[in-house]
Amino acid sequence: MPRFSVIVPARGVQGFLRDCLDSVLDEPHRDVELIAVDDCSPDAGGAIIDEYARRDPRVVPLHLRRPSGAGPSRTAGAALACGDYLLFLDGDDTLAPGALAAADARLRECGDPDVLLFDHERTDVWERRSPSGDGPLLEAARDGVFRAAQRPGVLGVAPAAWNRAVRREHWTGRGLSFADGPYEDVPYAYESLLAAGRIAALDRVCVIWRERRRGSATTTPGRHHFVVVERYEELFARLAGGWAGAADPLPLLTVLHARMTERLLAVLDDTDRILPADRAAFFRAASGCIRRHRPAGAPLPAALRSYRAYRSLHGAQELRRDLAKELRDRGEAAARSARRRYYGLRLHAPLDDDLVLYGACGGPAAGCNPAAVERKAREIAPQLRGVWAVREDADTEGAGYAVPEGADRVTVGSRRYWEALARARYLVTDGYFPGATGRPGQICLQTHRGTPLRTVGLDAHRHPAAAPGPGPSRLLEHADRWDFCLSANQHSSEIWERAYPSSYETLATGFPRNDRYFTATADDVRAVRAALGVRPGATAVLYAPAPAGPAATAPPLDLVRLAGALGPRFQLLVRAHPHRGAPDPWPAALREDDAVLDVSGHPCFEDLCLAADALLTDFSPVLFDYAVLDRPVVVHTAGWDAFRLTRGVYVDLPSGLPGDTPGVTAQDEAAIAGAFHSGRWDGPAAASLRAAFRSRFCQYDDGLAAERVVRRVLLGEDELLPALPPAERRPAPAPRSAERAAAQQDGAELTLTGPGAVVV
Repeated sequence: MPRFSVIVPARGVQGFLRDCLDSVLDEPHRDVELIAVDDCSPDAGGAIIDEYARRDPRVVPLHLRRPSGAGPSRTAGAALACGDYLLFLDGDDTLAPGALAAADARLRECGDPDVLLFDHERTDVWERRSPSGDGPLLEAARDGVFRAAQRPGVLGVAPAAWNRAVRREHWTGRGLSFADGPYEDVPYAYESLLAAGRIAALDRVCVIWRERRRGSATTTPGRHHFVVVERYEELFARLAGGWAGAADPLPLLTVLHARMTERLLAVLDDTDRILPADRAAFFRAASGCIRRHRPAGAPLPAALRSYRAYRSLHGAQELRRDLAKELRDRGEAAARSARRRYYGLRLHAPLDDDLVLYGACGGPAAGCNPAAVERKAREIAPQLRGVWAVREDADTEGAGYAVPEGADRVTVGSRRYWEALARARYLVTDGYFPGATGRPGQICLQTHRGTPLRTVGLDAHRHPAAAPGPGPSRLLEHADRWDFCLSANQHSSEIWERAYPSSYETLATGFPRNDRYFTATADDVRAVRAALGVRPGATAVLYAPAPAGPAATAPPLDLVRLAGALGPRFQLLVRAHPHRGAPDPWPAALREDDAVLDVSGHPCFEDLCLAADALLTDFSPVLFDYAVLDRPVVVHTAGWDAFRLTRGVYVDLPSGLPGDTPGVTAQDEAAIAGAFHSGRWDGPAAASLRAAFRSRFCQYDDGLAAERVVRRVLLGEDELLPALPPAERRPAPAPRSAERAAAQQDGAELTLTGPGAVVV
């Protein structure tokens, strides 16, 4: 029988669930069972639970047949528990290191009481921690074991499921359970203390509680918050039969009533919970409950005498808030240009149901995932009208910035831009539209720019060399406007949820730009190579490093040295990142010998990948896309430690572990050339690593991503097209296979037309 049973309900928390489960399983105190309850989670929560159960026998998975909510999920998990004590931990929270060992020591010291209370910390989306406020109460109660009647102040501890360990016999003997719906832990939290014969306290932080921005009942405004009044009514009804043996229940009742009053008024004053139109009704419900259960002699707060009194007492504070808002609005209005004001006016015009505004910030102004979506929309939804938002300098940036032939375009900041931004029903981007505020009814799709290798979003702001971009507050404002975002793999889905916490829906579609890798033919591969100037029979190596800049930590390769070491059988296709500028110059002799081809200005990165026999990169996320082709990857790992420490990473590329490393790794030009000359770049070991890497990061890419996006987002279909099984996915043939096929075709034609021909 384990000492602890930790019950974790999980629904819609895939971005945080691994950290939660790891915090329990990595505890030095290992006498624990972890009951993970999949509450019919719409994301990969159930799969993550099963993954942990396969590798650790202490994990007990429980999959509910229908969505039940946190309360019933906890109760269902507790029914399977075998431990001496039950601990409840939400799927996006974590245990503090050493929490179980500290709790066990305190329980043994106190002779195994019915309930052990412990402290917690709150953490927000920026990982800023703040104390719970329960510390002084727990410190005052840390001596000895007591009943609630002996220390009524203990009822002031936050009424939560996850800040106490409850003896399983106490749970079953008292018939404790959680309510169904919001505020489900209020009756349980108080009744577990009031019915306990022995209580102990541990003035130590044992749980890190995460404040969710979106997606939970407590962060969504509406009338469902009225249920908190019902919860306190239920609690007082259950306690009517007795007060834990207290001869005089008045002190307990007084403290409990004060805590209830404080909680109900806090909910009333929270504009993120109670809408202005519902405030008077909530006031009547809350004040009625407070009046009904007021202890004898207890004063009624002045604000509760009437709703008019409440509004009067809060009027000065509201006036100050309104004045501050008016001043902010005046400042913003003064800073707006005439065209920006025009945008505000056009927000009141009807939305154009057939208008789609596209924008791409990850390179070409009309490229990447949005471009692939736009192409597919033309094919299967021709009734939609696409418009591209491009920078003012787009015409000076080269062919890569041209919009598709026949497509309309607007310049960012122009009058037509503000018109399209205000009236388009659909917004499709891999970044953001400058100046956008969003409006009800608009549907915003965030395609993202690729699978994340380094930290992104809020995660990036914890590292000293985070890439420049919007600050955390602005970043969250952008994420709050998304309705959908795309993912190519479960790895990305979990990171999006954690790094961009908001209420959008993540679509497991694959990346639309990668569809090209499945639709291209052998003829396409040969044509691209010929257009680029790749020599027939040469092994083309695409060198695509990550962007350079102040935060770059990967040293660039010496192309002269590398080309010389590779020799004439190889040809380097050098693609400098659009944000990097032109690659470093190299001697004219290299150009004349075609040892190096500068392909930085080529408009389609996917075509460059099709032309290449192998990819050579450092810490660029392009390797995740290239892996779709199932072609060799060589990673230049010099500077990895500095990159990892300053930028933060999600994948340990040089580890050599399946799923982390896509192929051969090398520190310098000599090692890279050695890998190619020895054949290791395309050997069995590299192929095995590549297969594991593809399995992890190319889960959803099958050539149908763009169609999934158009049907689900732009056409409003309810279900995504099913993914092709991996065995049925056919990426474009490698260049050697394409050339071999061409040679066979040419040979067959010659044989058929020559004298005495024999078909082979």
